Amino acid sequence: MKNIRKYGTRVLVTIIGAMLITVVARTAIAGPQSAPRERDRELAARIEPSQNPDTTLQRPEGDFVGGLGVVEPREQETRLSPSVAGRIAQVHVVEGQFVEAGTLLVELESGPETAALAAAEADVAIQRASLTRSRRGLRVEDLNAITLDSDAAAARAELSRGVLERLETAARSGAVTGDEVDRARRQAEADRFSVEASQARQRSGRTGRREDVLVVLAQLQAAEARRDQARATLDRLRVVAPLAGEVMEIRNRIGEYVVPSPTDAMILLGDTRQLRVRLDIDERDVARVSLGAATIVRVDAFPGRDFRGRVVILGERMGRKIARTDEPTERIDTKVLECVVELESFDGLIPGLRVMGYVAPSE
Repeated sequence: MKNIRKYGTRVLVTIIGAMLITVVARTAIAGPQSAPRERDRELAARIEPSQNPDTTLQRPEGDFVGGLGVVEPREQETRLSPSVAGRIAQVHVVEGQFVEAGTLLVELESGPETAALAAAEADVAIQRASLTRSRRGLRVEDLNAITLDSDAAAARAELSRGVLERLETAARSGAVTGDEVDRARRQAEADRFSVEASQARQRSGRTGRREDVLVVLAQLQAAEARRDQARATLDRLRVVAPLAGEVMEIRNRIGEYVVPSPTDAMILLGDTRQLRVRLDIDERDVARVSLGAATIVRVDAFPGRDFRGRVVILGERMGRKIARTDEPTERIDTKVLECVVELESFDGLIPGLRVMGYVAPSE
């Protein structure tokens, strides 16, 4: 049995060796097959970074640094979404509309929040009225009653003082006893104290007690804080334009449920009064580009037309491409430097349009 197994192994090894020898022999006879075809050479020439990376536009005459780019607003697009999740109740703008900073764009359903704010504002109004009453004192009718009581007390005090003076005069002639004079003196003193108490009540009724005013003032401040909190809660259900610009895209409609997302914005806003182009400059050409360099921008949609501008911003670090030709042979693993070109004229261009830019190299 062992001999049969050993014999089978030897036969298998012999067959595999013969096959390998056959493959090597055929390869040697056929010769090298890795030579590039003419079509491959043409495709490779089109993607050289020093050449025009665009495949349809005519490169301008002269020594230019070419790069693919994208049209964008003067300030980069602002992506807006609500701060909290909710269902859209109202969209106040349309695409293409120009809005000023602070314009209300979208509202989410906010029934409970609106009611809470109304209740908080009513509470503030009540506390303000209480503070006014505390500072002014009592009502006019109550104040009039206190004033009359004070006048009556003053009249009684004047009468008591007159009686005391007459008794004191009579006591010097022995007409009245000293006990009667003492009773009259005590009555006059009591009536004087009644006058002072009535006058104090009158002053308190007119101006209010300081302690009462402080309590109502604290209650008013607490009510205002609750109102501000309710207003902030309601504001989180609204999307407001942070800057002036054009509503370029609205991705959600009334009735849809939206969730805050850093990548999936509900509204795209941009200042399209001035357009720019953000170009990708290949890492081999970064030394040839400088601020203020004249630039020619060409677009497939406008053949034969040049959009001129100047470089206003140069990136501070290398990064990945932002614009691509979608050609299967395009190199996407190269590092590029972003270069922003301010256009002198941009009639017909729209944000997001891919373009080809040619920058005059620095001396």
